[in-house]
This record gives sequence, structure tokens and C-alpha cells, in this order.
Amino acid sequence: MTAYVFPGQGAQFVGMGLDLYEKYPLAQELFENANDILDFSITDIMFEGTAEDLKQTKVTQPAIFLHSVILSKVMGELFKPHMVAGHSLGEFSALVANNTLNFEDGLQLVFQRAMAMQKACELQPSTMAAVLGLDDAVVERICEETPGIVVPANYNCPGQLVISGDVEAVNAACESLKEAGARRALVLPVGGAFHSPLMEPAREELAAAIEGTGFEAPSCPIYQNVSTTAVRDATTIKKNLISQLTAPVKWTQSVQQMVQDGARSFVEVGPGKVLQGLVRKIEQTAETSSAELPL
Repeated sequence: MTAYVFPGQGAQFVGMGLDLYEKYPLAQELFENANDILDFSITDIMFEGTAEDLKQTKVTQPAIFLHSVILSKVMGELFKPHMVAGHSLGEFSALVANNTLNFEDGLQLVFQRAMAMQKACELQPSTMAAVLGLDDAVVERICEETPGIVVPANYNCPGQLVISGDVEAVNAACESLKEAGARRALVLPVGGAFHSPLMEPAREELAAAIEGTGFEAPSCPIYQNVSTTAVRDATTIKKNLISQLTAPVKWTQSVQQMVQDGARSFVEVGPGKVLQGLVRKIEQTAETSSAELPL
């Protein structure tokens, strides 16, 4: 069985999507449609902007979404997932790819998500840190014992966990994690504490937008970050998507469950190869590849 997986923030690069735009009329049409929906030329920034321009949350999130979704659309008959999953933002790409959301609604939700997260970041100084070389249970315990708000945010693969919270608490937790034997505990250059309780204002804002959007029954199950199990019911998908902003991304557990449910091959749809690397660390026997384009 084949699982198609969709990357999240951090996978962007200048020039992303230009090859699709130049080669496929469908891609060109969808990119132009996206410019109209967003009311600014995101293609200019994606194709020839600076890395700094592309790093703005309001640009990064829709850019990665567009690259992933348009790639899945131009694949046409080659796109045959038995199951899908997305890392954080990538969950929205996955939901368009498996027909739960249409292209326009998916893009609008991603843009609203980006703007809501940006606003939440500005409310309180907050950050994230990557922790390498410790068991998840040790990281969880140290987060619990650290004063302030600091929580596990991304379970990326065994021995690689990202924590998230207020600046002081994250810095304090990093010191304790190093003392506990972490190979690294490194504060990341991000604008806020994603997937933590500090995203509650963004969650509330996005919840209203999600509730007002039509979701269809998916063409194949999605393994969501919050639940990690196969979900086929549109109402449950909505509920999990709303919870996602303040809950951890359980990527390790999702991939393990997909493997248990029969996934042997993982195809990454979107910019970069980050998820392929994580999948191989989670399940050594899994085959991984990037999405293939029709000739």
C-alpha cells in the first residue's frame, strides 16, 4: 500500500513551483487562481522573491500548500494514494488531495491559519526548540517539571522532538534537557510557539473558519496529527483539524500506524525531502520517494 505525505513549514525554497507553472497548463491556471483568491501575487514571491520574503508566515504556508496541492493535481492518474497524512500545515494539503476540501476552500483556510498564527505570535514572546538524542518520555517529563509554558510540539522521529512555549520556559527546559543527556537542545529561528497552548487565540479564530467550510467524505483515509489513526469521517476530520494548532504533531506515531495498517511505500508530495528522511528513521523498511510527474 502507498501512503502520500505532505510537508509543512520549513520546506520552502525560492523558485518552488516554477517548473510546474511553465510545464503544465493546469498548474498555471491554479496558480493564477491562487493569486486572485489571496489578492496578491504569491507566484512572484515563490518564483523570484527573496528567501526573506518567502519566510513570512502569510507567504510560507500558502506557498507550501500550493506547491503540494498543484503537484498532486498535475500528477493526474499517477496520484493513487491508499492513505494520506500531512505534517502540521501539510494536513491541509492532504485534505485537498483526498477530496475532503476543494482547492479554493483549502487555500483560504491555510491563509486564515497563517494570519491567525502570526497574530497569536505577536501576543506573547514565544519560541520552539529542537531536542535530539533523548527518549520522548524524558523530554515530556522535563517539560512538565519546567515552570511556565513549555510542551512537546512535534514528535518528528525517535530521538527528535521539538518543544514549544514561552521564551523563558523553553530556554530553561533546554538547559535541563542538556543536563539529562540531550545531544542537542537548540532554540529554532521561528516566530512563535506553534502547537502549544499559546496558539489558543489562533485556534479559536481558525475554528470559526473551519466550522463555516464544507468538508466532504474523503476518497481515502487521512492519518491526522492529533489522532494518528485512519479517519474517514468529515465531522471528525474537522474536529481534529481545529485541535491541531494547540496540540502536538504526532508524526512518529502516525507513520507507525500507517505502517501497521499496511503502508509499505511513502511518497512525499511537495517541496523538499524532509518527510522521507523522517519516515526512514521511523521505519527502516519503508520505501520512500518524491512524487513523480507525468511526461
